[in-house]
Amino acid sequence: MTTTLHEWDLAPKDARALQSQLAKKLESSDRMAPVSHIAGVDIGFEDRGNTTRAAVVVLKWDASSAPDLSVVEQVVHREPTRMPYIPGLLSFREIPAALGAFEKLTVKPELVMVDGQGIAHPRRLGVAAHLGLWLDLPTIGVAKSRLYGRYSEVGEQRGDWTPLYAGKETIGAVLRSRAKVKPVFISPGHRITLETSLAWVMSCLGRTKLPEPTRLADRLASRRDERK
Repeated sequence: MTTTLHEWDLAPKDARALQSQLAKKLESSDRMAPVSHIAGVDIGFEDRGNTTRAAVVVLKWDASSAPDLSVVEQVVHREPTRMPYIPGLLSFREIPAALGAFEKLTVKPELVMVDGQGIAHPRRLGVAAHLGLWLDLPTIGVAKSRLYGRYSEVGEQRGDWTPLYAGKETIGAVLRSRAKVKPVFISPGHRITLETSLAWVMSCLGRTKLPEPTRLADRLASRRDERK
């Protein structure tokens, strides 16, 4: 499923330089196969940060029943954390475990939503964008907070959104996914546009502020005794 892009054992200076190089490989237009399965990804840490935990949930896409989508597969993968926490380099800390989880899947998704940033990142390579390059799949970043960029006030109603800017460049959208609840930060990762990213997120929104793929991945990741 994956192609080898680079080694993980890098000094921070080299990792930042690599981010800038990899960001140039991202595709900002839609290149998507017909979607029959969507994966949600959530990555966290245990053992005081020494263990990385990646949860992946695969949902069967059915436009007629969305956002009520059935879970067809779910995986939790743990491995030793390879890099300490360094602002802006979170993908180097998180993605190795995510790749391990994807290797365990028997169902390949055509679209991936990640709890994290896409191109809304100082060097345009958040975890969703970086993971998209490794998997060569369309990826969307769905973050609960802003990492980078500026935006104006968002309307209070579900579906209201405002662009997220870095200078004059639009790097994402601040979306009110649930009325009068704090917004989420949507940014394209790889092989997808912002407009399409927003459409998919809205299609997968249930009663909570998170789209079902990342909501269910977050729920799976929170099961500390899960050993699948």
